[in-house]
Amino acid sequence: MTRVVVLGDVMVDVVARLSGPVAPGSDSPARVAFQGGGQAANTAAWLAVAGARVALVGRVGADAAGRDAVDELGALGVETRLAVDSQRSTGTCVVLVSPDGERTMFPDAGANGGLAAADLPDDLFVAGDHLHVAGYALLRPSSQPAVLTACDRARAAGMTVSVDPSSAALLSDGFLQLVKGVDLVLPNELEAEALTGVSDPAAAAGVLAESFAEVVVTLGEDGALWTDGSGLVRVAAPAVDVVDTTGAGDAFAGGLLSARVRGAGPEEALEAGCALAARAVTVPGARPVSSH
Repeated sequence: MTRVVVLGDVMVDVVARLSGPVAPGSDSPARVAFQGGGQAANTAAWLAVAGARVALVGRVGADAAGRDAVDELGALGVETRLAVDSQRSTGTCVVLVSPDGERTMFPDAGANGGLAAADLPDDLFVAGDHLHVAGYALLRPSSQPAVLTACDRARAAGMTVSVDPSSAALLSDGFLQLVKGVDLVLPNELEAEALTGVSDPAAAAGVLAESFAEVVVTLGEDGALWTDGSGLVRVAAPAVDVVDTTGAGDAFAGGLLSARVRGAGPEEALEAGCALAARAVTVPGARPVSSH
């Protein structure tokens, strides 16, 4: 069974669900909860729920939050290969969720910023497996060298590689050069525009296909599209009542990749991604509650 190795951040989300608009300089009533987060950890969790064999590589602090992350992810079926940082705490992200389910995030990388090449287990680079990079670790200068080393080692071992750009606000002009040679890139609509300067997602995907073998652009409630530069496939998202969009893109990536490593074609993989994302937005938090 093909294994997906996910590389990137493990976080604790401090989620504030607002009852109304933010009142700058004053009080905005909210319900606050602590939940597991981090793009890589979330994607690994959804991959496991989708039935994939998955290992997570990253870094946590020597604290209760780090131990809880290992326990929670292990219970979901994720093989955790997380280095422990004795100097930095487990990463934390403050997430504001508006009444319509949209979220705004304020991350503190913590231990994730210390990710190093020494944290990459040799036994996870195996021909036939797949490496998925959650892009925050690639966008952060301190962890970028380790991510680039992982991509080089994966390609040398005969693994396929995918990258999620993660954040339109953090993307730079040099990003495409950093991920040159990647098999699949998975931006959302805003990230695709940031990378290409093209606002139409299908046209932006076509531009990206000049650099990547496959491109998938997620479109929120409008579903997702795939292209390899010659063909184009679109899939609509299931209609659901949105509770919280936090982690929807991570769930999509989990569903898509789990289908692809089982041999699914583009349309089936897009449908699997959209179905898992639809499941994710109907419940609070960025991760599945259990694998059952």
